[in-house]
Amino acid sequence: MSAAAEPAPPRLSLNQETVRQWSLPELVAGCAAAGVGAVGLWRDPVRAFGVRKAAKLVAGAGLRVSSLCRGGFFTAADPVGRAAALEANRRAVEEAAELGAGTLVLVSGGLPGGERDLVGARSRIADVLGELAPWAAAHGVRLGIEPLHPMYASDRCVVSTLGQALDLAEQFPEEQVGVVADSYHLWWDERLPVDLRRAGEGGRIVSVQVADWVTPLPAGVLLGRGQLGDGSIDLRGFRKLADAAGYRGPVEVEIFHPGLWARDGAEVLREVIDRYREHVE
Repeated sequence: MSAAAEPAPPRLSLNQETVRQWSLPELVAGCAAAGVGAVGLWRDPVRAFGVRKAAKLVAGAGLRVSSLCRGGFFTAADPVGRAAALEANRRAVEEAAELGAGTLVLVSGGLPGGERDLVGARSRIADVLGELAPWAAAHGVRLGIEPLHPMYASDRCVVSTLGQALDLAEQFPEEQVGVVADSYHLWWDERLPVDLRRAGEGGRIVSVQVADWVTPLPAGVLLGRGQLGDGSIDLRGFRKLADAAGYRGPVEVEIFHPGLWARDGAEVLREVIDRYREHVE
């Protein structure tokens, strides 16, 4: 049975990067035809299309924006870099608000060149959030700190575990800052059940994302996220842990993989829906 004949699972959200080969109108039309009710968007293609136009397009198709990615990169040690990061993130908040995205995903940033002080870098994240979080809340946008796998700590994200993300988020009111739980980044951590429960008890889970872990990793590692069911992660178990913690929102399929981008987008979406049913739902 085709994806169009059998609507997609109600909680499934398709992240834009999973079908990067599609334009924004193609993404919206494809998801609407397949019965996918929500999309996760990325700032660069949305800005290229036009934020206001994108908001109108998505809403006109009856879709919701589950998240906007990404803000963050808060770890600059110098005042000029800090001010630039704050200003860039204010623009990201405005874009999220225009799109109706309740969550702006934050990738916090790696170590500045020549530095080795992880603790200091994390403290600078909290400093910027102290100014950004109330401003975002005033725009109806909640910030979601996403921990990334430790292999990204040097250049992309010094927040590597859900516990570290919660330590930051809990410095602010729950309606201002939460956490993003992504299977690809967190599946390996033995503290995941405990930390997800802690996040749920505090009302901090703002987004759940899924992709699989497939080895060997490619050069550069960023584009190695696997199709659902192709790797080592118990994806249904991950989703159940989030549900047990009280999460009831969209489950966003976010896969960066050139092999998927080289294929027909509609075919990839049908496969995602089938794999989601088989391995996540």
